[in-house]
Formats: sequence, structure tokens, C-alpha cells
Amino acid sequence: MSQTPRKTVQDFDPAVMRLFDQYVHGLIDRRGFLKGAAAYSVGASGAAGLLAALAPDFAAAQVVKPDDGRLHARFVQFPSPQGYGTGRGYLVEPRDAGEALPQVLVVHENRGLNPHIEDIARRLALEGFRAFAPDALFPLGGYPGDEDSARALFGKLDQALTREDMVAAANWLDAREGGNGKLGVIGFCYGGAISNFLATRLPDLDAAVPFYGSGAPLDDVPRIKASLLVVLAADDERVNAGWPAYQAALDQAGVDYRLIQPPGTQHGFNNDTTPRYDEAAAKLAWGEAVAFLKSTLAA
Repeated sequence: MSQTPRKTVQDFDPAVMRLFDQYVHGLIDRRGFLKGAAAYSVGASGAAGLLAALAPDFAAAQVVKPDDGRLHARFVQFPSPQGYGTGRGYLVEPRDAGEALPQVLVVHENRGLNPHIEDIARRLALEGFRAFAPDALFPLGGYPGDEDSARALFGKLDQALTREDMVAAANWLDAREGGNGKLGVIGFCYGGAISNFLATRLPDLDAAVPFYGSGAPLDDVPRIKASLLVVLAADDERVNAGWPAYQAALDQAGVDYRLIQPPGTQHGFNNDTTPRYDEAAAKLAWGEAVAFLKSTLAA
């Protein structure tokens, strides 16, 4: 029995994708999405079917299994005195690396530490990094197991405390034995914004790779010492609206940065669990990101 091919972004009306982006980022609720999407489907059941088709499929997209014998992966806690007090994250490194490792903080989207981001951490570990992915939702019980619940829970976070948790996670990682003294961060959507933010808060950060994330506050840009690889989608009105001002601030501050913006892409194009995934663009951007981290984090 053949498996039904998963839909791609080309299978959906662009207006539906814009509605989905608003829904994912909390600008409209589930009812708002279904009401708007009903115009592009057959009734309410058709709109619900559209939402189901856009939901992530973690199992199908998994690249590295959690029990991969090449890796040492575990969940650990870290202190965060200025944040919620204690954080938790997923730490992955090559097994028996035999040398000091460059270290990369991996920051999730606005749904917490879901299986996709855990897989991203494992992918990075196989590239020779020690990867640590903190879960912003840990103070509220952690990732709840489904995206809708996670999104709702995320809205209850005190973001000032959460940002301090991310700073604490980066500092905790940087202080671990076995590192080569180099630290990077990579993040997606919300995590992209956090990557930009961390670049303004961590003077010892060497590299940041924000994927389609909002820029840091413009007044804070002169504090950035890290090199940046900025990844944006081509069709992402919400995030891209802030790029010209952020780019001008980076230029004025003399920050070392490079932009990658593959044509024809939508917000979230690197996430291979959803139909927004663009295989060619993701392969390009991910390859550039790994190469950038390897070059900037080399001892």
C-alpha cells in the first residue's frame, strides 16, 4: 500500500499560508484560521482539513534517531538566577569526540523544545558540535507534546524571564569543560529573534545564525561582536518588514554579517516537518549555516 505524498507549499493558496503564519504566531486563534480558510476550502470540515495538512509530521522528517549510537544525548538542568530560576535543555555531542568541541546553542520556535528541534540538535552534533537546546517552556512543565498546546502555553511565559533563561543557557554551555572556547547560536523564528538578542547580550559570542527571526533592538546593535549569518525567506512580510532598518544598523555598527535569502521561500522553509519546507532552499541554507559555524567556531 503506497503512502500518500505529503503536500508541499505549492499545494496551498498563498492566502491560506498567510493565515497559517498568523495562526502559528498567535495573531489569530484557531477559530480565526478556520473562518478565514473556509473561503479556500469546502466548508468548516475542509478548513479543518487544511489545518491538519499544515500540521508538522515529526516522525516522517526525523533525520537522526534519538538513540543514534554515534551520539551522547541527554536532558540536563542549568541554573538561571535572573530568569525563572532553573532551566532544562537537550544536550547532544559526538560520542568519544576525543577533542575539544565548538559549542552551539539551538533555540526553538514559539512552541518550545519539540521533536524537530531535538533532531536539529542531533544533526549539529553529527557535524562535530556540542549542541544544547534549552526549552523555554520548562518553567511551565516543558513541551506538552502537541503544537497547539505548546503555542498556548508559550503565550503564558514572561518573556523577560525567558530571555534571561536563554542568556543563562548560553553561559552555562560556554562554561562547560570540553569546549574549545568558541560559542555560537542558531535559532528559528522565535529562536532567530533570540539569536539576534543574544548577540547583543553576550560579548564572547562568536557566531549567530538567525533563521527568519526579528532583529535585535536597534539601539543595542552596536554591542554585537559576533559574526552573523542572517537567513530570511523571500515571502515573509511580517519578519522582512524589519530587515531594512536592522541591516542599516548592522552596517552603521560595522557588524560582520552576511544575508542568505533564497527566492520563492516562505517563513519556516527550513522546517522539514511542515509543507512550508523547501528542500532545495533548506539544503542550501543549512549547508551554509553549518559551514559558517565550522569556520567561525574553529579553535
